[in-house]
Amino acid sequence: MNRALLVVLALQLSGCASVRTLDAAKPGAPVVYAGTRLDLYAMQGGCCAMDRFGAEAPSYPGLDLPASALLDTLLLPLSVLTVIGVGFNATGGL
Repeated sequence: MNRALLVVLALQLSGCASVRTLDAAKPGAPVVYAGTRLDLYAMQGGCCAMDRFGAEAPSYPGLDLPASALLDTLLLPLSVLTVIGVGFNATGGL
């Protein structure tokens, strides 16, 4: 139980790469599986994550990789629509 708690705590402290890349808004940055690609880039010793992805890599990319892969898979339809240029200009409210 303690080991699982430490893993969850490490993930929370390091931040999720997928969430970091969602609002990066860097022109030319990868969109499809961006968090997973950021984790893999950091695990391979990439030097310039901010320049390439518009977001800093998490402290523990190996621990973050499964969660990022899951979230990127769930967001895949939206990221593909973004890549092909479909935009949603939603307005409204109370």
